[in-house]
Amino acid sequence: MQLPQIFTRLLCVPDCAFCFASLRSREADPVRPYVTYGASIACLALIASTLPTVLPFHYPMFTRSSVMRVLRLLSRIARIASCGHSLGSSSRSLVARVASAAALAGVTLAAPLVHAEDHVTLLTSWYAQAEHGGFYQAVATGIYKKYGLDVTIKMGGPQVNGMQLLAGGQADFLMGYDFQVLSSVEAGIPVTTVAAAFQFDPQGMMTHADVTSLAGLKNKTILVAGSGRTTWWPWLKAKYGYTEAQARPYTFNLQPFFADPNVAMQAYPSSETFQAEQAHVNAHFFLFADDGYPPYNSTIVTMRDTMKNKPDMVARFVKASMEGWKSYLNDPAPANALIKKDNPQMSDAQLAYGVAQLKKLKLVTGGDAATQGIGTMTDARWKKTFEYMVDAKLLKPSTDYRAAYTLQYIQNAKVMP
Repeated sequence: MQLPQIFTRLLCVPDCAFCFASLRSREADPVRPYVTYGASIACLALIASTLPTVLPFHYPMFTRSSVMRVLRLLSRIARIASCGHSLGSSSRSLVARVASAAALAGVTLAAPLVHAEDHVTLLTSWYAQAEHGGFYQAVATGIYKKYGLDVTIKMGGPQVNGMQLLAGGQADFLMGYDFQVLSSVEAGIPVTTVAAAFQFDPQGMMTHADVTSLAGLKNKTILVAGSGRTTWWPWLKAKYGYTEAQARPYTFNLQPFFADPNVAMQAYPSSETFQAEQAHVNAHFFLFADDGYPPYNSTIVTMRDTMKNKPDMVARFVKASMEGWKSYLNDPAPANALIKKDNPQMSDAQLAYGVAQLKKLKLVTGGDAATQGIGTMTDARWKKTFEYMVDAKLLKPSTDYRAAYTLQYIQNAKVMP
């Protein structure tokens, strides 16, 4: 039974019948209905005063929205009581006390809700950028607050071990990556992915204009970062027959690419391609996901203990974050202001370029998200990622890949693009 239904049962009358019952009762006795409701409301006020303390521990199925519906119910009761303007002075005094009781019950219940927000820390995967925009948007526009969450976003970076910080309790949620989570599960770290903001990994290849597909790199030098050797590079080699002899280290310096038309390099659509455009270099970008690269990206990862002990908080964070992404793609200005505050090196031009790429590639709204909602994940996609990692000898076949994710939260979020 839902919380509002329980309250109306306590009054022994359906919520929608309050007003009609009041009008009929007044024809026979203009005072009795208010006395009856006054007693009922006094009981409700007492019950309401205990709800913020009792519900979180003993009745976790009661959500914040249920409690807020009770507040609206109490407000309607107060308005019913206040309609006794035609009664005598003593009756009006009673009505006033009844209305005050209802208001007191509402205030008693509402006050703890206003001040009892869950304090949550999200650790991102890199310096603040457009790829983090949905989370910043949920902070900037008050979406997290709407769901009773006080969220602090901390930036990741090249020297930040996000998984270690998450496991150590320094963050409640981590912007993660499928390979990272599966490897952590293999190592015995109890982490789980609860949503995927990006339906596709934005990793891809930037080439010069003469290359027309990923299959056209057999005679090219390919710049690969250290992290790429344990993620996408084995996939690319296996798919197109490329060799280690073609690979050179990528040091996040684009000059070798600019200087040599025979060089291709790993790239993100909002970073390296932006720099190439600024340098007036004619380049092509190929998203690995378009050729079948399976992992999700910009996922929300948390500890299993967090899901066990705070399931409602996790559900609210997931839904609010996906609403943040939807809002960001409609109007990125609020989040971009916070992004630039955290990362002053991020320019308006690069943020605008990044948002345009998110939309063009449909990283947030494409794939299964188009029909199932932003952040959605599927068993089939996780299985493909697991099988690729096993085939590439990046993961032991005995790893319980199903422990790396859960669909229970995102299936209930239903934030459509």
